[in-house]
Amino acid sequence: MTTEFTVQGIPISDLAGTFGTPLFIYDADVLRSQYRTVRERLDPAVDVYFSLKANPNVAVCAQLHEVGASAEVSSMAELLTAARAGVPAERTMFLGPGKSADELAACVKEGVGLVVCESFGELDLLDDLAADHGRTPDVLLRVNPSFSVKGSGLTMGGKPRQFGIDEDQFDALGDVAARWPRLRVRGVHAYLGTRLLHASAIVENTRRILELAERLAASAGFPLDIVDVGGGLGVAYFEGERDLDIGTVVDGINPLVRDAVRRRPGLRVIMELGRYLTAPAGIYVTRVRYVKTSRGERFAVADGGTNHHMAAVGTGSFVKRNFPVQVLTDVDRPGAELWNVTGPLCTPNDTLVKRAELPPLRPGDLIGVHRSGAYGPSASPVLFLGHGHPAEVLVVDGTPHLVRERDLPEELLAKQRLPLHTTTVPSGVDRT
Repeated sequence: MTTEFTVQGIPISDLAGTFGTPLFIYDADVLRSQYRTVRERLDPAVDVYFSLKANPNVAVCAQLHEVGASAEVSSMAELLTAARAGVPAERTMFLGPGKSADELAACVKEGVGLVVCESFGELDLLDDLAADHGRTPDVLLRVNPSFSVKGSGLTMGGKPRQFGIDEDQFDALGDVAARWPRLRVRGVHAYLGTRLLHASAIVENTRRILELAERLAASAGFPLDIVDVGGGLGVAYFEGERDLDIGTVVDGINPLVRDAVRRRPGLRVIMELGRYLTAPAGIYVTRVRYVKTSRGERFAVADGGTNHHMAAVGTGSFVKRNFPVQVLTDVDRPGAELWNVTGPLCTPNDTLVKRAELPPLRPGDLIGVHRSGAYGPSASPVLFLGHGHPAEVLVVDGTPHLVRERDLPEELLAKQRLPLHTTTVPSGVDRT
């Protein structure tokens, strides 16, 4: 008897048959559970923001907001996404090192709750825009600390970075209220690393940022109403990794927050979560088109690959490590062989998994890459070879919903134009 993988009881073959492949499938039950697991244990003084960069799908954002998450955005499109997902402007935070004047103006006009400023020049520009619009936006000052955190998949602080104002440059702020009279500086933001899998590193990170924020506010003379300690909570992808014990994380963070609130009553602490909330909720599904051998190695060539899921390549790693992968159409199929699962791209780097232990594969099999709800299409070269964006499906309470349509070739060409002076346009081709 063939046993299929299911999402909320729906067979994978039904989902693939209805929506086609390749596609991303997100389980709303898992999204909500990931958020609630953190929210219900954290001290009430901690606000949880969903980082849209991890998964900017409007339906995913809406699901997380429905259970309580605020939104952290880093572009005009993400700002609009959060609004369409129902997140009020006052519960949205805009950060990023290269904000445009239009983005900052939108923050001012829309009444975005917090703007994280990362340079003196950005503070100057935001102050001018605030004066133009007669508003006083709330601001956090992003600091690039002199220390870094260990155990991070990507270190964001402690080195020369485009992010934030160096810790030792805070002395040059001067009188913040006099220098930027149209801005209301509320506190400090710091983000030291991502994909942290050790509770001790997260707790230490939080402790040091809270101490740093109090020290900087005292020395520079600005209020400290809010401290954004970043986040960086990781999920286990690779062999030998273990998921965070969130209970241990929270048990370490909560006393630090309570101590900080006792010293500064009313203090709010912000934690940004992206990957932790969305990665476990997603699966990337691709269908095998051909199987072959090459110089003694087995290859399954599928209809989707790294053009949709570059994160699975392990960019930046010297050794290719595989995300968890499974044959979805027959999860109990016996046998174990080493397989390379590749996509349709004209590059040898288009390898979703390398020498993964899988049962014998055949054309038509559906392959699933698990833990794929974060940094999927949005962090991948979806336009390479013109394949376009895959479909995305969200399963809510047992019902699948198409939450992003697949790109069609005609749509990819719709915004391209031939120069008007071109005289060699084939007949029937629209010049406009």
